[in-house]
Amino acid sequence: MFAVIRTGGKQYRVAAEDVIKVDKIGGAPGDIVQLGEVLLVGGDSVTLGAPTVAGASVAAEVLEQGRGAKIIVFKKRRRKNSRRKRGHRQEFTLLRITEILTDGAQPSKPTRPKAERRRPAPETAQAQKEEPAQAGAAAAHETPAAAQAEPSRAKPKAQAKTAKKPAKTPAKSKAAKPKAGAKGKKK
Repeated sequence: MFAVIRTGGKQYRVAAEDVIKVDKIGGAPGDIVQLGEVLLVGGDSVTLGAPTVAGASVAAEVLEQGRGAKIIVFKKRRRKNSRRKRGHRQEFTLLRITEILTDGAQPSKPTRPKAERRRPAPETAQAQKEEPAQAGAAAAHETPAAAQAEPSRAKPKAQAKTAKKPAKTPAKSKAAKPKAGAKGKKK
C-alpha cells in the first residue's frame, strides 16, 4: 500500500517504513506525527481524492530535526558599488513512515515517553558538597616544606610574559628624513 501526501507545498509518494526528508514540521525526535493531506491512496484499489481522500492520513515517526547545507545568496549591482551577501540554511524534518491509515483510524504505535533528566539523590549532592571541604582540610594539614617544594604557577607565567616582550624603540620623526623628488626640494 502506498499514498501520495502533501506537506510543505510539495508532494511525496510514501509507503510503510520509508524515510523522507520534508520541510520542518513540529515534533521532537521520537514523536509520532499525523499527516492529514493525503491526495491518493494506492494498493489493490486506487482511491483518488478531490482534492484529498476523506478520512485518510499517514502516521510517521520524527527521526531528526535539522538544518541543511548553507546556501550563499550574493547579489551585486555592477557599477553601483552595491553588493549584498546572505547565507541561508533550510530547516528540515526527517520522518519514517510507520503506517497509512484510512477511514479515520488513529495511529497504532503510541509516542515514546520522553526521557526525564535525572537529578542526583540528596545524599549524593550532600557528599559532593563535603568533598571540597575535606580537600581544604587536608591541604591545611600539609607540612610547610611540602607546600614550598611546589612552586606557584601564577607568578612564573606572569614573569615569563613580561620577559618575552622586547622594549619598543621610539618612532623616527618624518622631519629628519630627506625627501626624494623635486617636490620636496626648496630653492
